[in-house]
Amino acid sequence: MSLVPMSLVPIALVPQASAAELRGKVELYEKGNKRLDSAEVTNAVVFFQPKSPVPLRPPKQPLDMITEDKQFEPRVLPIIQGSTVQFPNRDPILHNVFSVSPGNAFDLGFYKQGEGKGWRFEKTGLVRVYCNVHYDMVAYVLVLDTPYFVSPEADGSFRLTGLPEGPGRLTVWQERARPWSRQISVPNASGLNIALPLIRPRVPKHTNKLGKPYPGGGRGRRY
Repeated sequence: MSLVPMSLVPIALVPQASAAELRGKVELYEKGNKRLDSAEVTNAVVFFQPKSPVPLRPPKQPLDMITEDKQFEPRVLPIIQGSTVQFPNRDPILHNVFSVSPGNAFDLGFYKQGEGKGWRFEKTGLVRVYCNVHYDMVAYVLVLDTPYFVSPEADGSFRLTGLPEGPGRLTVWQERARPWSRQISVPNASGLNIALPLIRPRVPKHTNKLGKPYPGGGRGRRY
């Protein structure tokens, strides 16, 4: 049976005093149409961009992306443009968090266990985050120009609330899939149950912050 990237089903759009609510569901598939577990689904991000821009109010306090057990938590962090992300280190070893993503490249250098260091993200787009010490440490910061975003629940269901009425674009992003996007009108849109085939590995090939291979064939140094 061939995989169809998306199928049409009703989604509830409930107007609430010039605001609307959007409900739907995201499903992920691997080769052979095998349905993915909840951990992959909850790493997706669903966001709505109104045609008429709305004011952005990034939080005053930094958001955390923690390094623990040689992993980033959360693995995927959607934020509003202009937000600051702190990278606390909960491991008794050194980490060096960095990104070479255009417009949001940064290098926090080596730092020990503690509150870590932070970075303010000024440009919208996808930021791929790595550790210069550990090859398998991969995370993503999705910098958005809209406050209307959410990650699905474990069953794939999502709910966007407080949406402005009118046209805009609905997008679903997941690290291992091609982004899905469609123009809709709130609250008059017909809904979508969105099925995404996963085509990328969980740990993408990448170099260190100097553009060179990691020591040990990709395992990095150990501290």
